[in-house]
Amino acid sequence: VQLQASGGGLVQAGGSLRLSCAPSAPTFSSYAMGWFRQAPGKEREFVAGISRAGDSTYYADSVKGRFTISRGNAKNTIYLQMNRLEPEDTAVYYCAAASRSMATPSIRYDFWGQGTQVTVSS
Repeated sequence: VQLQASGGGLVQAGGSLRLSCAPSAPTFSSYAMGWFRQAPGKEREFVAGISRAGDSTYYADSVKGRFTISRGNAKNTIYLQMNRLEPEDTAVYYCAAASRSMATPSIRYDFWGQGTQVTVSS
């Protein structure tokens, strides 16, 4: 089973991008899902998480009010709507799945997707 992240690209500061994460199997509808990012020379960091049911979300302070995580109708695909992007948001973004009810920074994630590059120019 794989996770496929897409939607990255180059955008100017203040712009928007929408990332998608689609698994290769429908089983991820029962997983909590999260987005992480890793900038060059930095450690991977948690960005946002959403519960298994899609009714609860969790955000890193650095993205609160700018990013929105959501699940598709089938709850198998997740999205990350990124608005008011800043150069500091430049990173490779990864989606991950956890066999838990809620995705937070401190839990163990069971599956990881390949990353999608987001570059924000100033």
